[in-house]
Amino acid sequence: MSTLGKILIIDDNPKLLEDALPMYGYDVTVATDGLMGLKLLAEDNSSFDLILLDVVMPNLDGWETLKSIRENDKTKHIPIIMLTAVNEDNKQISGLKFGADDYITKPFILPNLLARIEALLRRSKWSSEKKHAGALPFVTSEPISPLTSREKEILTLVAKGASNADIADKLFVREVTVKTHLNSIYKKLNVDNRVQAVLLAIQTQIIDS
Repeated sequence: MSTLGKILIIDDNPKLLEDALPMYGYDVTVATDGLMGLKLLAEDNSSFDLILLDVVMPNLDGWETLKSIRENDKTKHIPIIMLTAVNEDNKQISGLKFGADDYITKPFILPNLLARIEALLRRSKWSSEKKHAGALPFVTSEPISPLTSREKEILTLVAKGASNADIADKLFVREVTVKTHLNSIYKKLNVDNRVQAVLLAIQTQIIDS
C-alpha cells in the first residue's frame, strides 16, 4: 500500500501524532527522544521524507538533535518541522541557524499541521538538495521588496535572538522605532512574524546565517 510520505516523529509524547497521521495516509515511525531519533536516522535502510521534532525532550533536546541532523550528509536535506510548546520567538530564532524548515506551536490544530506537512513534502520534491524560499510553507508568490540597510541591520540582530528592547539599546533608538522597522520588514517579505522573516531572509541570503 502506497503512502503519502514516511514521517519520523521525534517526541517524548507522540501519541496524538502517532495515532492521527496514519489515518491521513502517512507512514509513521516514532522515537521518544533525540538520541533514539538519531539512531533511527543512522540505520542503513532508513529513509524518511519529513521529520516532526519536538523541542523539549529528555536525553537530547530538539535543538541539539536538529543540529546533529543538519551536520550529517545523509540527513541534512530532510525537511523538519519543529514542535514548540510555547510561542517564544527568540528561542525559535536561536535554532534557525541549524536549519529548521518550519515551526508549529503546541497545542496545535491538526489540519494546520497537516497543511504544513503537505506543503513541505510537495516543495521538497521540487528541490532535491538546494533549499530556497519556495520550500517554506508560508511563502507566497508575491514579489519581495528590497530591505533598507537599517532593516537588514535590525533583521540580523533579530536572527541573533535579540529582543526589540535589545535592538533599541544597541542602535540608540526607541523601541517603537524598532517595531515600525519590523512591520516594514514583514510587509516587504510578505511574512507574518519575526520567525518567518528570519527563516526567509537566511534561506534567500538577504542576511547571513
